[in-house]
Amino acid sequence: MPYRNPDRNGMRRRRIAGFTLLELLVAMGIFAVIGAMALGGLNAVVDQTTIAREQMDRLSRLQRAMRLMSGDFNSLAPRFVRDELGTAGEAPLLADGRLFGIELRLTRGSWPNPAGLPHRGTLQRVQYRLDDDKLIREYWPVMDHVLGQEPRSEELLTGVNEFKLLYLDTQDEWQTQWPPAQTGSAVASPRPRAVRIQLDLQDWGRVERLLEVAQ
Repeated sequence: MPYRNPDRNGMRRRRIAGFTLLELLVAMGIFAVIGAMALGGLNAVVDQTTIAREQMDRLSRLQRAMRLMSGDFNSLAPRFVRDELGTAGEAPLLADGRLFGIELRLTRGSWPNPAGLPHRGTLQRVQYRLDDDKLIREYWPVMDHVLGQEPRSEELLTGVNEFKLLYLDTQDEWQTQWPPAQTGSAVASPRPRAVRIQLDLQDWGRVERLLEVAQ
């Protein structure tokens, strides 16, 4: 009976069961491609999530701006105010171009006072303006503010190309200013029946909203 070396047979079986260098390189290449594809898909999901979050935040800000303007118009109060010099009276709703850089100035009621602060009424003088591409809402802590008293400002929206307001008069005609030019008197002109808000946004284009004004 011929002699067989058990160690040599075991080495032959282990050599047959192993992987060659070429097979390892191919396997590593496949895993690298799969990993790159998975990473690209993950990055795409992360990017889409970030974009969706930014768009939701943008929508939330737009809805809040519209809600504030809607509340201001629905709470219009017939209260004239003195100007900065304390002489002439400003109309409760003024949007006729005399206020440089100001699109609208109005008197609103129902200003909440949850803290119960003393010496503070429920009327509020509010104005809106467009500063570069930012829509700003401002108000004064008192109705008849004096010269040099700066309003408190809040940035509502950014990326605004245009902010425009149209006012529906009693003749069902849209006016670009208020009081209407043909009357020239805030006393003779009631509050508008409706207000059309027009915003031209850099990312979403033109956005409009029609508000009915309580009479």
